[in-house]
Amino acid sequence: MNGWLQMAAVLITALGLVAAAAAWRLTHTVRGGLAVLLDFLTAAGLIRLAGEPSWGSVMLAAAVIALRKLLGASLHVSRPNQTTRGGARPVSAGR
Repeated sequence: MNGWLQMAAVLITALGLVAAAAAWRLTHTVRGGLAVLLDFLTAAGLIRLAGEPSWGSVMLAAAVIALRKLLGASLHVSRPNQTTRGGARPVSAGR
C-alpha cells in the first residue's frame, strides 16, 4: 500500500505543477500559480504522511503548510493596487 501512496503523492505533485502553470497563464499573476502549487504540495505531503508516518514526513508536511501560510500572508499584504485589463482601476467598496 505504501508504494501506491508514494505514486499518488508524485502524481499529485506533477498535477500541481501543471495546474500552477495553468493558473499563472490564466491569471497572469504569480500569486495565483503559487497558491495552487502550494495547495497541491500540501495534499501530496498529507498523502505521503498517510503511508508511513515518520518524523521526516511530518516535518516535510509541516514545512510545506508553514510555507503556504507564510507566502500566502506576505503576498496578500504586499499586493499592490491592481488594475483591470482595460486599464481602469477597480472601484473600491468605500467610494
